[in-house]
Amino acid sequence: MKYNHKLRRTAISSVIATVVLGSISTSAMAEVKFGALYPLSGGLALLGEESYRGLELAVDQINENGGVQGETVVLETGDAVDNNQAIGEARRLISREDVKAIFGTYASSRSIAASQVAEMSKVPYFELGAVADDVTDRGLNYVYRTNPTAYHMAETIIEMLVNGIAPEMDLEPSELRIGIIHEDSNYGSSVAKHQRTFAEQEGLNIVMEEHYPASSVDMSSIVLSLQDNEVDIVLQTSYQDDSVLFLRQANERGYQPKAIIGGGGGYSMTPTAEAVGDDIIDGVYDVDFTQYNINPDSAPGIEEFVSVYEDKYGESPRSGHSLINYTGALAILNGLNNSDGFTGEDIRDAMTGIDIPVGATAAGIGIKFGENNQNERAIMMGMQWQDGELVTVYPEEASVAEMRINQ
Repeated sequence: MKYNHKLRRTAISSVIATVVLGSISTSAMAEVKFGALYPLSGGLALLGEESYRGLELAVDQINENGGVQGETVVLETGDAVDNNQAIGEARRLISREDVKAIFGTYASSRSIAASQVAEMSKVPYFELGAVADDVTDRGLNYVYRTNPTAYHMAETIIEMLVNGIAPEMDLEPSELRIGIIHEDSNYGSSVAKHQRTFAEQEGLNIVMEEHYPASSVDMSSIVLSLQDNEVDIVLQTSYQDDSVLFLRQANERGYQPKAIIGGGGGYSMTPTAEAVGDDIIDGVYDVDFTQYNINPDSAPGIEEFVSVYEDKYGESPRSGHSLINYTGALAILNGLNNSDGFTGEDIRDAMTGIDIPVGATAAGIGIKFGENNQNERAIMMGMQWQDGELVTVYPEEASVAEMRINQ
């Protein structure tokens, strides 16, 4: 994907900028360890690594500016390749590595499993990217989430369909025949549940719903069901492999709905577009964390983030997962500078002071922890693949392109 570097450079926002403590050498500073728990191998490794990169960039920035409470932040990594491994790695990070908190984890089911371990040990667990409801709906005291949720994703998908896509098609939303397909873990199931609720509130016509394992190797029966039910609008919540599989098999069978709207995951990834090709991906919609072709006034500091990312990793960001992890981690680490220690209670107390308005971060989100320690200022954006690029098309104030409608 190419990024528009002709956009004017904005000053780094006060949320992103920190004062350099000029005389402090980080090599001589004490160290404080935090866990970084992501799927770094296996089927979810690409987005797991992309998410970890965002955390790593936030830590780099913090350390360059004096660390946290005068101590250098060190990340101890754990590989959450599956739920059992996530639990084992959380235990290891807490008991053997003595981390003061854990950051992660991208995959909802693994976050839910590992965060329960942290809760029992009274070690704060900061979720920066998983969207399932259960991450923060379990009444836990030490689990925090900075990113938007399945609720926000479904809400934005239905809003964009009703207020943007249907009017552009010159159709009443109730005329459209909608099919919901999703992978069957906490992630896909949570988004689908909220899609049904919001669709019913808007009087939309859901004609079918099917779920499948993310590891599926054949989705031709689902494509056939969508065709048989004459589905106009497909809502798919998926990871990368199942996104690619569906798009390819729909194309092979000549299935061309009026619109496909992805729910993050694989639909936000450059490698997905590369795998299926521009002829298939162009025109497909996506609702997810903030991506990079966005009005920079809605995401101050995003251009600087892309520049630093490219300098460190030698390539452009592969999805917005790195950006959302960076934004959440940076806010938390900066917030910890308002504490005098790293006990669980010290960290919890520091979180109450974080108060960042919407539109003041590189991801466009605000951050303030509310009920169940969920960020109550988290938002999602609507995008569309156009000419091989994922561009923001919704809401209007964040958009950089008009929607392109397939009739």
